[in-house]
Amino acid sequence: MKIVEIKTFKVAVPLYKPFKTALRTVTVAESIIVEMICDNGISGWGGAPPTHVITGDSLASIEAAIEYIIKPFLQNKNLLNYEALFQGLQEILVGNSSAKAAVDMAMYDCLAQYCKMPLYQFLGGYRDEVETDFTVSVNGPEEMGEDAVHYIQQGFNVLKVKVGKDDAATDLGRIIEIRKRVGKEIKIRLDANQGWNAKDAIRTIRKMEDLDLNIELVEQPVKAYDLKGLKKVTDSVDTLIMADESVFTAKQALEVVKTRSADLINIKLMKAGGIYQATIINQLAEVSGVECMVGSMIETRLGITAAAHFAASKKNITRYDFDAPLMLAKEIVEGGLIYNGRRITFPKEVGLGISQIMVKGDGADE
Repeated sequence: MKIVEIKTFKVAVPLYKPFKTALRTVTVAESIIVEMICDNGISGWGGAPPTHVITGDSLASIEAAIEYIIKPFLQNKNLLNYEALFQGLQEILVGNSSAKAAVDMAMYDCLAQYCKMPLYQFLGGYRDEVETDFTVSVNGPEEMGEDAVHYIQQGFNVLKVKVGKDDAATDLGRIIEIRKRVGKEIKIRLDANQGWNAKDAIRTIRKMEDLDLNIELVEQPVKAYDLKGLKKVTDSVDTLIMADESVFTAKQALEVVKTRSADLINIKLMKAGGIYQATIINQLAEVSGVECMVGSMIETRLGITAAAHFAASKKNITRYDFDAPLMLAKEIVEGGLIYNGRRITFPKEVGLGISQIMVKGDGADE
């Protein structure tokens, strides 16, 4: 099964409502879409959004890495020799994790189709469905409370609440308001997106514990590079602490689990460079007794479908953050994962189950 062509094109889809975190505000979900075509007629799909403030990747850099470096490397290679190709994909250029992830998805899509299996089964098939949380963007307490109630009314029972944009006292007010609005039974996770320092994080989390706000976990409370600070927070509070931006690579995951700097790890395909490397990170965490979440960026159903297939396939992945397609004002992907409120299932089709990308933007490689 030789790779005979890799095509790239751009897409852009507006969001219903601006998505705000401590790092950025997003109003349009942009992506580079990859179509990989093999000589036996199988085509696989992949995609990657630009997340400048997290991965450092832009639309232009993703497209250039694929077109000028990855594509020449993979052209006319036998995809059934996939171990060498996945290893080579990591070695031919440093960084560029989003470009690698898009191509990695397409490779796995082709391989699962070749084996006539849905991707989650090809990868291990531990589950055939997952449940996603829904993210509350960082705004004023009143607006965040209203948003939280709206998502609960839509059937979600786990909220991922963005904090870290202002001072810690303001964040505390946001959480108090949301907890008051949704009651005690709804699970709340916080994501500070590196917005606090260690002392503020410890003080704020302890205060939330004293107020019995019942926070399940706090994600990336300190800067990505500050593992000592992350460990200090983890050691100083009862609430579970999750590493996100601190873990892109397997080596970084190893450092986190060796030092016990966090209780949990959030794996994202865009950080890891795709499913191949994400699998290694999950295995490292699992043998260390550390559970993982699989999350995502603001991206289309295509990228989230790949992430959900991976997440469903592994026992150690116990939490899921796949709400991004529900934030988009229109759908451009035909096929892929199926939403029923918070419940996500997979189509019976093989591979990712993607049949068509319905909108092609400027720069399409026809």
